[in-house]
Amino acid sequence: MKELIEQLERHHTLDASALEQLLEHATQDSDTLHYLRTTAVRTARKQFGLGIYVRGLIELSNYCRCNCLYCGLRRSNHTAERYRLTQEEVLACCEEGYRLGFRTFVLQAGEDATHTDEWLLPLVSEIRNRYPDAAITLSLGERSEASYIKLRQAGADRYLLRHEAANAELYASLHPYGRGLAHRLSCAEALQRAGYQVGLGMMIGVKGQTVKHIVEDLKLLERMQPEMVGIGPFLPHPATPLCDEPAGTLSLTLATIAIVRLLLPHALIPSTTALATLIPTGRTEGILSGANVVMPNLSPSSVRAKYAIYENKASWGAEAAEGLAALENELHNIGYHIDYTRGDFQR
Repeated sequence: MKELIEQLERHHTLDASALEQLLEHATQDSDTLHYLRTTAVRTARKQFGLGIYVRGLIELSNYCRCNCLYCGLRRSNHTAERYRLTQEEVLACCEEGYRLGFRTFVLQAGEDATHTDEWLLPLVSEIRNRYPDAAITLSLGERSEASYIKLRQAGADRYLLRHEAANAELYASLHPYGRGLAHRLSCAEALQRAGYQVGLGMMIGVKGQTVKHIVEDLKLLERMQPEMVGIGPFLPHPATPLCDEPAGTLSLTLATIAIVRLLLPHALIPSTTALATLIPTGRTEGILSGANVVMPNLSPSSVRAKYAIYENKASWGAEAAEGLAALENELHNIGYHIDYTRGDFQR
C-alpha cells in the first residue's frame, strides 16, 4: 500500500481498482491509514502551511422543498421547528462575523422557495458593498443557470453543491423525489461556467453505499476538479427513513479525506461539523487527514439547533463563531493556527 500512496502523492491519480484497494486496506489496517493520513498532511502543509482557514456559517432557513431520505430538513419532517432569517438578521450575523475576524461568509439553506433571486440579490449585493474584502459563499441548492449568473454578478464568489453520490442508482435511492444525478451535475457545470469556485462532496457510510461507489465519487472529483470538497460521515436523524441506519465510520471518512487531498492537492477541504458530531475530536482528526478549512457557526444562537440535518449537530463551543479562542487552542494543540484571510483557491 505504501507504493500506491506514494504514487498518488506524486501523480495525483490512481486507477479505480487501485483506489478501491487503498480504501479497503486503509479501513482494515491502522498502519496503512496512518501512512495515508501522514502523506496527506504533508501535502496540505506544502500547499497551505500551518494555517487553517475559517469561514463564518450563516444558516438562512431550514425550510426545504426536497425530501432526501437522510436529511432532517426534508419537507416530510413535520416535527421540525421551521425558521427563516430576515435580511436584517443575516446582515447582523455578517457584522458580528466581520468584527470577529471572519473574511468569508457562507450563506447556507435548504431549498426554500422564498429565496428567490428578488430576495437574494439585494442581500448578496449589500454584503458585497459592506465587506468588499470578504468572500461570499453560497450553498442554496439547485437553481437555474440564469440565477447562478445573477448571484455571481451580485458579488458571490463560491458555491457549495455537494454531488452526494456519483453513482446514478445510489443517488436516486437517496433522492427518490429529486431531479436526478444528471441534473445535479449540470448545475455544478453551470456554476463552473459562471466563474464560481465550486464545491462538490459526499457523505460516507450512507445506506447502500459501497467502496466502489466512493471510488466513483473520487473519479468524478478527479474529472471535475472542484475548488472545494466537503466530506463527512453519514449521521442518522430520527425523523427520516434512515433513522435506524448506522453512522458512517471514522476510518473510512478519514481515509477518503486523505485520498481527496492527494488527488486534489490545492483543494479547499473542510473538516466538517459532521465529523465533530461523530466524535469530539473529529475536527482535529479531519485536519490531521489533510483538511484545511473549518466553518464555525455564525447563525443566531436561537436557530442553530433547528438547522438539524442530522441529530445532535455540533454548533457550540469551538464549533461556534464566539468560540474562536477555544478553536485557536484546539488547533495550537496539533501544531496549527487560525488563518483569517479569505483563503481563495490558488493553483
